[in-house]
Amino acid sequence: MTFTARLTTSARLLTAALGLTLTAGLSMATAGTASAETGEGEQVMLKGSTTASYYWDDASGRNGDTGLPASGKPMQKGLAASPSWPLLTEGYVLYKGRKAPFFVGDRGPGIPSNRGVMLDLDAKTFAQLTGGTFNADTLGVDGNGGKGHIKVTYVITKWGKGVGTKNHPKPFATGAWAKKDRDPAEPVTLPAKAEPRNENAAGKDKDGAEKAAPKTGEITTENVAATSGTGEAGGISTGIALGGLLIAAGGAYAGRRILIERLSVKRG
Repeated sequence: MTFTARLTTSARLLTAALGLTLTAGLSMATAGTASAETGEGEQVMLKGSTTASYYWDDASGRNGDTGLPASGKPMQKGLAASPSWPLLTEGYVLYKGRKAPFFVGDRGPGIPSNRGVMLDLDAKTFAQLTGGTFNADTLGVDGNGGKGHIKVTYVITKWGKGVGTKNHPKPFATGAWAKKDRDPAEPVTLPAKAEPRNENAAGKDKDGAEKAAPKTGEITTENVAATSGTGEAGGISTGIALGGLLIAAGGAYAGRRILIERLSVKRG
């Protein structure tokens, strides 16, 4: 192989590595975003499930409105009522793949909490979760198939500093909302979902046959991904590798062009 041919081969290999590194970096960025959305690996104060209802008290006196919320905060999207959690506790709920943040700004439900309805979401958040719309005239939710109660997963990320139970909710009638909790629940780490089995990653092709081991020095998606790293540190290393490959590829291309021109002059 001539020196010029070797330069051509090197440039091609650098170009291939550049493409693979860029692909790996984009994949890691996408995975990081998904993890952030689902909360996997996040440490939280409490996680559980309950039945949630909805309400909207804007101090107008309509539909049994009881006035301003107990926290003194004006009624707003994201303000929820709890029968036992401390006021200003923060968290979010999950329902059929949808996520909505909330903070405890009011007390309730009352009697429904005796039947397991332990969270009263604001009507706007309830509409968002169920695919409906908030009706400002009736203070209800329209267009969600008549849903008034839904099963949700709740995640508490921060406890309020006042009185109330810092654990799974208790009915309003127990009076837990007025008691100082000196034995809160232990924080928990949300488990990561198990990755689906990938036969190709296990060394098999799409037909189930064992894949041949790559030759020494051969560039493959596997050995590039293996050296790319994962997470934030991986993203930084990928960026550094990407910059280096760009410089190397540019230098190799320029050197190749210069040598080809010089050889052409000598042959001429």
